[in-house]
Amino acid sequence: MENKTILVTRSSMPPLDEFVKEIGLLWETHWLTNMGDKHLQLERDLVDYLDTDNIALFVNGHSALECVQEAMDLHGKVITTPFTFASTTHSIVRVGLTPVMADIREDDYTLDPEAVEALIDEDTCAIMPVHVYGNLCDTEAFADIAARHGLKLIYDAAHAFGVRKDGVSSANFGDASMFSFHATKVYNTVEGGAICFRDARLKPLLDQWKNFGITGTESVEYVGGNAKMNELCAAMGICNLRHVDEEIAKRKVVAEHYWERFDGVSGVTTCKPQPDITPNYAYMPVVFDPERFGATRDDVYAALMAVDIHPRKYFFPLVSDYECYEGLFDASATPVAQRVASQVLTLPMYADLPIEDIDAICDIVLGCRR
Repeated sequence: MENKTILVTRSSMPPLDEFVKEIGLLWETHWLTNMGDKHLQLERDLVDYLDTDNIALFVNGHSALECVQEAMDLHGKVITTPFTFASTTHSIVRVGLTPVMADIREDDYTLDPEAVEALIDEDTCAIMPVHVYGNLCDTEAFADIAARHGLKLIYDAAHAFGVRKDGVSSANFGDASMFSFHATKVYNTVEGGAICFRDARLKPLLDQWKNFGITGTESVEYVGGNAKMNELCAAMGICNLRHVDEEIAKRKVVAEHYWERFDGVSGVTTCKPQPDITPNYAYMPVVFDPERFGATRDDVYAALMAVDIHPRKYFFPLVSDYECYEGLFDASATPVAQRVASQVLTLPMYADLPIEDIDAICDIVLGCRR
């Protein structure tokens, strides 16, 4: 492989002429934001693609997650995972709620239902599990726990666009599911996000919360924010949605080649799809056991970076170890998350990653063994 930069991901984009055609009408209407035609069309398209009943679009997934918690008028504690991106926990804190950290499962790195139930008390108002790397949480267990304890169930589904469980869309679990449409995701709108939700009565509330709390031409009933998706991003989403199945099919080829190269290698654990899941091949996480592999995750990271290949320690550090939360969490209470965070590396993964580049990456990884 010639020397070249390989990033951990690369944004999917439609043909340029297709996007130009999609945005052409905007030069006639001059309607660039505030829930115009492209915004409304993308909502309809996503309802169909995700096979869900209710959706609200946002400027990004983080704003969507904050907004749904505000719209649900939650108060108290929200149990979630430390093995996630900053946005999950930050959204809880920024709306005045208290995050509580539960451990993850060994096999798929998602929130452990038993650990969650042990932490529920009278102040708990919600559970926020995270679908990790496209692996879905134990949705049946969480539905049962939430029902028995009278809790809201909000999924951070940023990694799970297009994923299905026994044919059921990831958009349809819990009370609500948040999707991120960031440029690095399987499906993107450049920047964007959405909330899919069970109770249709949330729709006007979500649309009001993301528009400063405005409820009429002369009425502002909530202290809302500005979190509307603009028309250019919506147009990109309309175009990318036409090609997302093709993108996922290409990602499958990349994933299967990685898995073939690492199959049977001692000390290397890959994350293959769960048996009842239709996956989206969002990421390529690899966990390195230094005792059996003969090298640490950081050794592998350094070897790849030395030749301008950019993997990511995703998720490291744990949210519970962030400086901004110093002293608030006992990291030793989530030992599985601690171990996985110290050993996981996500390798470059995107639809058009050439097979020869995958082989070069794997050769470097395997060459780290001592």
